[in-house]
Amino acid sequence: MRPNLTLSYGVRQVSDIPKPALLETGGRFKSFQIASQSETIGRMASSPNHVPIDNFKGAVWMVGSALVFSGVSVLIKKVGQGMPVAEMVFFRCFFGLSIVIPFVLRYGFSVYKTARPDLHLVRVLCAAVGMNAGFYAVTHMELATAISLGYTRPLFMILLAVMFLGEVVRWRRGLATLLGFIGVLIMLRPTEVPIDLPAVAALVSALAVAGAMSVVRQQAAVDGPATIMAWFATGTALITAVPAYFVWQMPGPDQWIYLVAIGVMASVGQYMMIKAFTYGEATVMNPIDYLQILLAALFGVWLFGEVPSIWTGVGAIVIIGSTLYILLREAKLQKPPPPPVKE
Repeated sequence: MRPNLTLSYGVRQVSDIPKPALLETGGRFKSFQIASQSETIGRMASSPNHVPIDNFKGAVWMVGSALVFSGVSVLIKKVGQGMPVAEMVFFRCFFGLSIVIPFVLRYGFSVYKTARPDLHLVRVLCAAVGMNAGFYAVTHMELATAISLGYTRPLFMILLAVMFLGEVVRWRRGLATLLGFIGVLIMLRPTEVPIDLPAVAALVSALAVAGAMSVVRQQAAVDGPATIMAWFATGTALITAVPAYFVWQMPGPDQWIYLVAIGVMASVGQYMMIKAFTYGEATVMNPIDYLQILLAALFGVWLFGEVPSIWTGVGAIVIIGSTLYILLREAKLQKPPPPPVKE
């Protein structure tokens, strides 16, 4: 029997939001915790019953989510100092399989039945690239910079929409997108310090996650959340196992603890984000999510001795301002906002 799940998105003020899944998370490089399970779960944020809007309650859940995902980023950075990135990503995806097991037990392998396997494969590939690049960036960059660059996802989504979907971007969103990328240049200061591999990895991760988020919207037209989730979790676990095999090293006792904690905390953080968007309006919840940048800066100073430069702060402010404008503009135009993806 093909599963028939009726689930709603849990984002306020938008009536035509698709119902795919929202499972893209791993640590919290919002781009790196990645096209992982968060994307699918987010679509399951609220029940079919109406839940009264309560922005205060939603804000509490969102602050909790920011704290948890910041902790995941810290663990990724710590584990990454002694373990290959590809192996960390594999374990993140492997632990994510636990979410699929209940669906397979209940519905059998019919949960994988789909008319568009190509969309699932594209999303899985984007997820694998996004997670590997994002984990690498968090491991090798200042935490605050890596997290800030992850928030360029909405900017890349606009570029992808123009290039592949033929979407017309008016001057306001176009200018906001341009300013966002100027913020990236301010943060990275390419005229003073050459843009290195970790910085490129952070932007590649944001681009890959933007691609995965775009695919999710198309998947919503043909598949339900259970199918999207099953393909994603299984596909990422299989595809990330290949590079992990070639760099495999047996985790030590402490590393096993960290790896399990990453998986558990990422799931908890995603659940808290779902609850936030269930109770609160998207235009209120999204700005609170930027708290992760401040937390990343504090954790970086406290745990890793990373003191962000003034340009990191200025660039982050420009990126936040431009992406918030885009989100608020799309809400005003009644366009479905991007799913709250965590990689």
